[in-house]
Amino acid sequence: MWRSISPAVLSCPLDVHSGNVARKLGLLTRKQSDAKAVAELDARLREPDPSDPVKYDFALFGLGVFGKF
Repeated sequence: MWRSISPAVLSCPLDVHSGNVARKLGLLTRKQSDAKAVAELDARLREPDPSDPVKYDFALFGLGVFGKF
């Protein structure tokens, strides 16, 4: 199934870790982690790579969970 879905149509999941890191990096200004925040983060992550904005998910999540960011 996943081979038929283009990464370009996906949005980065927003959890507490990725949201906190995105805010610290200035990628997200919205304080709530809601649908509007997902749209804001999605727009920012599409700037460097509109074909695969979700590839940044692991980095955002990992910095929040494993790194002392």
